[in-house]
Amino acid sequence: MSAQSASIPRHIAVIMDGNGRWAKQRGLPRIKGHEAGAESVKVLMKSAREAGVEIVTLYAFSVENWTRPQDEVSGLMNLLPRMLSKHEKILHQNETRLRAIGRLDQLPPKTRKELDRVMAATEHYTTRQLVLALSYGGRAEITDAMKSIAEKVKSGELSPEDIEDQTISDHLYAADLPDPDLMIRTSGEHRLSNFLLWQLSYAEFYFAPEFWPDFREEAFGKALTEYGRRQRRFGGVNAC
Repeated sequence: MSAQSASIPRHIAVIMDGNGRWAKQRGLPRIKGHEAGAESVKVLMKSAREAGVEIVTLYAFSVENWTRPQDEVSGLMNLLPRMLSKHEKILHQNETRLRAIGRLDQLPPKTRKELDRVMAATEHYTTRQLVLALSYGGRAEITDAMKSIAEKVKSGELSPEDIEDQTISDHLYAADLPDPDLMIRTSGEHRLSNFLLWQLSYAEFYFAPEFWPDFREEAFGKALTEYGRRQRRFGGVNAC
């Protein structure tokens, strides 16, 4: 990873909220909002690359989203492989590695196959990373980490006395990634919605009023400007 200014976040996490409401305002099916949101992802990745951001994690589909109407879920699961195929060339041009976190075994076979294919095709890139949180939940991730740790304790590989914060971090879905520096949520909502609960402990939060399909270059620039004004103390006190 390259060095960068402290005013630029190395890792940005995004809750892409408001696709359905954007579509409803226009009298369109919800899936049209998700399609428009996919274009905002393309814009975000370009803007992030130009700003020097190395890692972008997108909350693409939560474990709770499986309870949405079946036609919307099916539409999303069909949209993902189409978007991956359509934009794979851009990943290669920008030397961006695609990764995914979540309970990926719950994805439909067709969706999982295309996801695995593009991840394998880009896994050699080290400059930038795009991480998709799919069938993801922060509580589910911590639960899965606890199960892995419990198995190691049960087998004698790990002693309970040796478990510390880093032990949990080491058993998360993408343990090698640094924690996000900045979390952006669109559509004016002010909550985490079960996203990266462990990793966002010391992230800066930025809540944008725009629905996700309307979150483009100017809106992203405002988020970075606001981040640049923040003083990150990580529980300490800044020297005066």
